Amino acid sequence: MSNIVYIATSLDGYIADKDGGLDWLHSIPNPDQSDFGWAEFMSGIDGLVMGRTTFETVLGFDCDWPYAKPVFVLSNTMNQIPDSHKDKASLVSGDLSEILKNLNEQGFKNLYIDGGKTVQSFMSEDLIDELIITQIPVLLGGGAKLFGDLEHRQQFELVKSEVLINAMVKSHFKRVR
Repeated sequence: MSNIVYIATSLDGYIADKDGGLDWLHSIPNPDQSDFGWAEFMSGIDGLVMGRTTFETVLGFDCDWPYAKPVFVLSNTMNQIPDSHKDKASLVSGDLSEILKNLNEQGFKNLYIDGGKTVQSFMSEDLIDELIITQIPVLLGGGAKLFGDLEHRQQFELVKSEVLINAMVKSHFKRVR
Protein backbone atom coordinates (compact mmCIF):
# COMPACT_ATOMS: atom_id res chain seq x y z
CA MET A 1 0.00 0.00 0.00
CA SER A 2 1.54 3.27 -1.12
CA ASN A 3 0.49 6.89 -1.43
CA ILE A 4 2.57 8.33 -4.23
CA VAL A 5 3.09 11.88 -5.47
CA TYR A 6 3.99 12.15 -9.18
CA ILE A 7 4.46 15.77 -10.10
CA ALA A 8 6.59 18.35 -11.89
CA THR A 9 8.08 21.43 -10.26
CA SER A 10 10.06 24.44 -11.32
CA LEU A 11 13.62 24.70 -10.03
CA ASP A 12 12.32 26.94 -7.25
CA GLY A 13 9.72 24.38 -6.15
CA TYR A 14 6.50 25.70 -7.70
CA ILE A 15 3.84 23.55 -9.35
CA ALA A 16 1.92 26.47 -10.90
CA ASP A 17 2.89 30.03 -11.73
CA LYS A 18 1.56 33.19 -10.03
CA ASP A 19 -1.57 33.09 -12.19
CA GLY A 20 -2.14 29.36 -11.64
CA GLY A 21 -0.77 28.68 -15.12
CA LEU A 22 0.87 25.46 -16.19
CA ASP A 23 2.15 26.42 -19.66
CA TRP A 24 5.75 26.39 -18.39
CA LEU A 25 5.43 22.58 -18.09
CA HIS A 26 5.65 22.45 -21.88
CA SER A 27 8.60 24.83 -22.18
CA ILE A 28 11.00 21.99 -23.06
CA PRO A 29 10.72 20.66 -26.63
CA ASN A 30 9.58 17.03 -26.72
CA PRO A 31 9.92 16.04 -30.39
CA ASP A 32 9.38 12.32 -29.69
CA GLN A 33 6.24 13.04 -27.62
CA SER A 34 7.63 10.97 -24.74
CA ASP A 35 5.38 10.53 -21.73
CA PHE A 36 8.52 10.33 -19.54
CA GLY A 37 7.29 7.20 -17.73
CA TRP A 38 3.73 8.38 -17.07
CA ALA A 39 2.00 5.30 -18.57
CA GLU A 40 4.27 2.94 -16.66
CA PHE A 41 3.60 4.82 -13.42
CA MET A 42 -0.16 4.81 -13.99
CA SER A 43 -0.15 1.06 -14.69
CA GLY A 44 0.78 0.49 -11.04
CA ILE A 45 -1.85 2.85 -9.62
CA ASP A 46 -5.30 1.75 -8.42
CA GLY A 47 -6.83 5.22 -8.11
CA LEU A 48 -6.15 8.93 -7.76
CA VAL A 49 -6.85 11.30 -4.90
CA MET A 50 -6.86 14.94 -5.92
CA GLY A 51 -8.17 18.19 -4.54
CA ARG A 52 -11.07 20.18 -5.95
CA THR A 53 -8.83 22.81 -7.51
CA THR A 54 -6.79 20.21 -9.40
CA PHE A 55 -9.97 18.42 -10.48
CA GLU A 56 -11.42 21.67 -11.83
CA THR A 57 -8.12 22.46 -13.57
CA VAL A 58 -8.10 19.06 -15.30
CA LEU A 59 -11.75 19.52 -16.32
CA GLY A 60 -10.65 22.73 -18.06
CA PHE A 61 -7.95 21.06 -20.16
CA ASP A 62 -8.66 20.96 -23.88
CA CYS A 63 -8.49 17.17 -24.07
CA ASP A 64 -10.36 14.01 -23.17
CA TRP A 65 -10.40 12.97 -19.51
CA PRO A 66 -6.80 11.79 -18.98
CA TYR A 67 -7.40 9.13 -16.31
CA ALA A 68 -8.57 5.56 -16.82
CA LYS A 69 -8.44 4.87 -13.08
CA PRO A 70 -11.04 6.04 -10.53
CA VAL A 71 -10.54 9.57 -9.23
CA PHE A 72 -11.47 10.59 -5.69
CA VAL A 73 -11.90 14.33 -5.31
CA LEU A 74 -11.16 15.73 -1.85
CA SER A 75 -13.46 18.63 -1.11
CA ASN A 76 -15.41 20.12 1.74
CA THR A 77 -17.09 22.68 -0.52
CA MET A 78 -18.02 20.82 -3.70
CA ASN A 79 -21.51 19.32 -3.57
CA GLN A 80 -21.37 17.01 -6.55
CA ILE A 81 -19.27 15.85 -9.45
CA PRO A 82 -20.47 17.23 -12.82
CA ASP A 83 -22.80 14.79 -14.60
CA SER A 84 -20.28 14.42 -17.43
CA HIS A 85 -17.76 12.86 -15.02
CA LYS A 86 -19.89 10.96 -12.48
CA ASP A 87 -18.65 7.65 -13.89
CA LYS A 88 -15.02 8.80 -13.60
CA ALA A 89 -14.82 10.60 -10.26
CA SER A 90 -16.44 10.69 -6.85
CA LEU A 91 -16.33 13.07 -3.91
CA VAL A 92 -14.64 12.26 -0.61
CA SER A 93 -14.26 14.42 2.47
CA GLY A 94 -13.25 14.18 6.09
CA ASP A 95 -10.21 12.89 7.92
CA LEU A 96 -7.45 11.82 5.52
CA SER A 97 -6.55 8.69 7.49
CA GLU A 98 -10.19 7.58 7.44
CA ILE A 99 -10.50 8.30 3.73
CA LEU A 100 -7.38 6.21 3.06
CA LYS A 101 -8.64 3.39 5.29
CA ASN A 102 -11.96 3.31 3.40
CA LEU A 103 -10.25 3.40 0.00
CA ASN A 104 -7.81 0.65 1.01
CA GLU A 105 -10.73 -1.51 2.21
CA GLN A 106 -12.30 -1.05 -1.24
CA GLY A 107 -9.12 -2.42 -2.86
CA PHE A 108 -7.40 0.86 -3.71
CA LYS A 109 -3.93 0.07 -2.38
CA ASN A 110 -1.64 2.23 -4.54
CA LEU A 111 -2.91 5.78 -4.75
CA TYR A 112 -1.64 8.67 -6.83
CA ILE A 113 -1.93 11.82 -4.68
CA ASP A 114 -2.21 14.97 -6.80
CA GLY A 115 -2.67 18.69 -6.28
CA GLY A 116 -0.71 21.22 -4.28
CA LYS A 117 -2.94 21.59 -1.24
CA THR A 118 -3.77 17.90 -1.25
CA VAL A 119 -0.10 16.92 -1.32
CA GLN A 120 0.62 19.41 1.47
CA SER A 121 -2.23 17.99 3.58
CA PHE A 122 -1.01 14.43 3.09
CA MET A 123 2.58 15.49 3.85
CA SER A 124 1.56 17.32 7.03
CA GLU A 125 -0.07 14.11 8.28
CA ASP A 126 2.93 12.01 7.14
CA LEU A 127 0.81 9.99 4.72
CA ILE A 128 3.08 10.10 1.65
CA ASP A 129 5.18 7.00 0.95
CA GLU A 130 6.84 7.98 -2.32
CA LEU A 131 7.67 11.15 -4.22
CA ILE A 132 8.37 11.18 -7.96
CA ILE A 133 9.34 14.72 -8.85
CA THR A 134 10.42 16.00 -12.26
CA GLN A 135 12.23 19.33 -12.16
CA ILE A 136 11.72 21.62 -15.13
CA PRO A 137 14.65 24.04 -15.62
CA VAL A 138 12.71 27.25 -15.11
CA LEU A 139 12.46 29.67 -12.18
CA LEU A 140 8.90 30.90 -11.71
CA GLY A 141 9.63 33.27 -8.82
CA GLY A 142 6.27 32.65 -7.20
CA GLY A 143 3.05 30.71 -7.47
CA ALA A 144 1.76 27.52 -5.88
CA LYS A 145 4.48 25.76 -3.88
CA LEU A 146 4.64 21.98 -3.84
CA PHE A 147 5.58 21.77 -0.18
CA GLY A 148 4.29 23.72 2.78
CA ASP A 149 5.47 23.88 6.38
CA LEU A 150 5.81 20.59 8.25
CA GLU A 151 5.59 20.07 11.97
CA HIS A 152 8.27 17.36 11.86
CA ARG A 153 11.08 16.49 9.48
CA GLN A 154 10.38 13.60 7.10
CA GLN A 155 13.29 11.59 5.73
CA PHE A 156 13.26 10.12 2.22
CA GLU A 157 15.81 8.00 0.37
CA LEU A 158 16.63 8.29 -3.30
CA VAL A 159 15.48 5.27 -5.31
CA LYS A 160 16.41 6.56 -8.75
CA SER A 161 17.24 9.75 -10.57
CA GLU A 162 17.33 10.20 -14.33
CA VAL A 163 17.88 12.97 -16.83
CA LEU A 164 15.06 13.29 -19.35
CA ILE A 165 15.79 14.60 -22.86
CA ASN A 166 18.94 16.24 -21.54
CA ALA A 167 16.84 18.93 -19.87
CA MET A 168 14.80 17.70 -16.90
CA VAL A 169 15.64 15.64 -13.83
CA LYS A 170 13.16 13.04 -12.58
CA SER A 171 13.85 11.78 -9.06
CA HIS A 172 12.06 8.98 -7.22
CA PHE A 173 12.18 8.99 -3.41
CA LYS A 174 10.77 6.58 -0.80
CA ARG A 175 9.84 7.55 2.74
CA VAL A 176 12.16 6.24 5.45
CA ARG A 177 10.03 5.29 8.46
